[in-house]
Amino acid sequence: MPELYSVKVEEARPATHEKPSAGPVYRCIYAKDALTQLPSHFQSPWQFFRDTTTRCPSNPMLGRRQKSDSKVGPYQWITYQEAYDAAIRMGSAMRSRGVNPGYRCGIYGSNCPEWIIAMQACNSYAVTYVPLYDTLGPNAVEFIINHAEVSIAFVQDSKIPSVLSCLDRWSSLKTIVSFGNVSTTQKKEAEELGASCFSWEEFLQMGNIDLDLPPKKKTNICTIMYTSGTTGEPKGVIIKNEAFMTQVLSIDQILNLTDRVGTEDDVYFSFLPLAHVYDQIMETYCIYKGSSIGFWQGDVGFLMEDILALKPTLFCGVPRVYDRVYACISSKISSGGALQSTLFQYAYNYKLGYLEKGLPQDKAAPLFDKLVFDKIKQALGGRVRLLLSGAAPLPRHVEEFLRVTFGATMSQGYGLTESCGGCFTGISNVFSMMGTIGVPMTTIEARLESVPEMGYDALSSEARGEICLRGNTLFSGYHKHQDLTEEVMVDGWFHTGDIGEWQPNGAMKIIDRKKNIFKLSQGEYVAVENIENKYLQCPLITSIWVHGNSFESFLVAVVVPERKGLEYWAVKHNSTDDFKSLCENPKARKYILDELNNTGQKHQLRGFELLKAVHLEPIPFDMERDLITPTFKLKRPQLLKQYKECIDQLYKEAKA
Repeated sequence: MPELYSVKVEEARPATHEKPSAGPVYRCIYAKDALTQLPSHFQSPWQFFRDTTTRCPSNPMLGRRQKSDSKVGPYQWITYQEAYDAAIRMGSAMRSRGVNPGYRCGIYGSNCPEWIIAMQACNSYAVTYVPLYDTLGPNAVEFIINHAEVSIAFVQDSKIPSVLSCLDRWSSLKTIVSFGNVSTTQKKEAEELGASCFSWEEFLQMGNIDLDLPPKKKTNICTIMYTSGTTGEPKGVIIKNEAFMTQVLSIDQILNLTDRVGTEDDVYFSFLPLAHVYDQIMETYCIYKGSSIGFWQGDVGFLMEDILALKPTLFCGVPRVYDRVYACISSKISSGGALQSTLFQYAYNYKLGYLEKGLPQDKAAPLFDKLVFDKIKQALGGRVRLLLSGAAPLPRHVEEFLRVTFGATMSQGYGLTESCGGCFTGISNVFSMMGTIGVPMTTIEARLESVPEMGYDALSSEARGEICLRGNTLFSGYHKHQDLTEEVMVDGWFHTGDIGEWQPNGAMKIIDRKKNIFKLSQGEYVAVENIENKYLQCPLITSIWVHGNSFESFLVAVVVPERKGLEYWAVKHNSTDDFKSLCENPKARKYILDELNNTGQKHQLRGFELLKAVHLEPIPFDMERDLITPTFKLKRPQLLKQYKECIDQLYKEAKA
């Protein structure tokens, strides 16, 4: 049973007629006596911003690169005081437009200083902000504005036409404020539809700086955050001030106990969507500590260039980004000649050995850090001291590589919108936590609940089951959906839908997903995410969507091949086809299918879990076609809609 870094605080619960059994309740060792609570003097996240501005008004807060004549310059900054004054003016202008405390304000656009200032303007006047995903598409934005009854929205310039085009269907939205400028035509169009449209500068001038701010309470709704959801309509997750602030303070607490807290000298790179809880909490933590936040340009093509220009010290990523960094560095090492490769491998194995023995990151191989790994660290600007990964599991080989070569603390975590961001975190310099999501945060306790239909038993010696959470950083229900709230909140426990397994050291490992399970025609259950994760270890593919249903006895898949791997195969087989044509080549399809099934067999997949046919897709699954969520999770109903004809064809082929 887990102990070392987690402690048992409540015994297991046996199964009854109505409920499956549940394992013991565990807390992180740092919260063994009590969960972290919000100190009584805190009422609103606005206090974090206000107190930091008082403490270090001239510290750079928000930075972006200025563009002129297709050239991009260095980062230029606005200070805490400048951002604070702008937020108060914006809040005051909102009030002058009849937006009162408790009203809902939409924020729609890519990460930028205006996003944060709009969020803080809402905090200053106790207005609930509702992030609108930049990648959700017009239908979801329309749904959210209506569902949350948004009365004012701050909108990125390029998104204004799409907002105006739907304005006649939104009875609540009366004020649109651009992150930049608006044209006379756009103003006129808004007025004809009973709304007003303002440029950022105009709206700023409408506000006052010396008004009394309304009182705030920790029970106020801070934000309604709509989860993109892999099925159905987006759900509005209600997060109150208390949960939001407690989450921020718990990050400080865990860093204080295990690593180093954020400081006024730290620089954070903002590129993960601010509409997502992960980045919003991290940026609020930076504001609490007085750190600087530099924004990307919003173009993936310039992501690495922006990082090099900013030289961040704190970096939050998702597996897809770390994968790219790993692939880029690996190819440079292998193309550097035999001597360089041998030296790198020697240094790597030497340091890995000492990390496995429990030495901290900076003491495992300081000489090699200087001579060999320093160049690798430059890939993220050379100053990173803390790397965090979330949103999806980080492949073990990538996590190991980052821990060995980057000279920074690497921690993988796990969280949901409903848990207000991270609810599990790896502990710095505990190498045995690699490949896990770590221990519960200090605000949360966790237990596993058995899932008999999937064969997971929370009471066995290898405890496995659905991860359930209870504590001080949980959401307060789904907006206007008591029924959905009651489905996931049972007796005070939030049911995550993820299947976990306690490790002997007290860390949790995610092994499956409860909902993504279906039955084949012969009665066999298929836990599809688990299978996809095993196939993803085949180096010849970058993405895979496995499909099956209860009318068929076998599985098929749509696969995005790894371009270089497929092109290498083509050269060996004297094929001159381009990548698109290779994806249609029957021999290439057979080659990828065989390699996938070899990988599956290596990972002990059962016969019915192997693939009978694959379609090779040259274009990666993307958000533009609504095939993945902003955190890169597959949207299965949408994938089926997109590839319905392919799937039917694959079944025909395989049966023939």
